[in-house]
Amino acid sequence: MSPLLHARGVAKTFGRTRALRDASLSIDAGEVVAISGPSGSGKSTLLHCLAEIVVPDEGEIHYGGTRVDELDEDARTRLRREAFGIVFQFGGLVPELTAEENVAVSLMFRGTDRAEASAAAREWLERVGVGDCAALRPGELSGGQAQRVAVARALATEPAVIFADEPTGALDSVTGEEVLGLLLGAARERGATVVLVTHDNRIAAYADREVVVRDGVVSDVPAVAR
Repeated sequence: MSPLLHARGVAKTFGRTRALRDASLSIDAGEVVAISGPSGSGKSTLLHCLAEIVVPDEGEIHYGGTRVDELDEDARTRLRREAFGIVFQFGGLVPELTAEENVAVSLMFRGTDRAEASAAAREWLERVGVGDCAALRPGELSGGQAQRVAVARALATEPAVIFADEPTGALDSVTGEEVLGLLLGAARERGATVVLVTHDNRIAAYADREVVVRDGVVSDVPAVAR
C-alpha cells in the first residue's frame, strides 16, 4: 500500500540558510510520526513542506498518491482546509475571536453554517476540557487553555492529517503531556495521521515512529534506541 504522505529529495533554502537538503520521508495512513532534532535542524521546515505551508525549492511532496507541491496557492489552501489540521507551538489563535469562534471559523471555511459550526465548536471545547472558556478571547486564556482550544480547532474538521509543530513547547511538562494526550487520543480514535515536531524525547516517545532531522537530512531512529 502506498504511503499517505511522501516527501522525496526535498530541499529548501531561506536566504543563505539551507534548511533542508535531499530530505525524504514516507508516512502511512493512521501513523503517528515524531520529527525530532536540534534547534535549526530543519524539522519545522520539513513539517511545513509536508503541510503545504511552504513550497520546497527542490524535490516532491505527494499526498494520497497525488503530487501536491506543484499545486497553485488556491489549490494548496483548499487541501489544507479540507484534509489537514494544524497546531502551532503558541496556538495561533485569532486574538479578536472568542475560543468558540476560533474553533467554529475553521468549520465555516468549509461551508458549515454558523449555528452548526458553533454547536460543534462548543462540543469540541467540552471534549478537550475548556468548555467553560468558550466566551473568552485568547488573551484571557492560560497557555494550556489556549493550546487546548488550538487542538479543538485542529480536530473539529475531522482532518485526515494533523500537523503539530512543537505543540507542547510553550507549556510546562504536566500540561504539555495532558494536551498531547488529548490530541493523540482523538486522532487515534478517528484513525487520523499525526506528524509531530518536537525536541523533547518524552514527547517523541508517544509516537509510533521517530525520525531525526540533522543538518537538513532525515534519518529514522532505530527501534533499539527508542
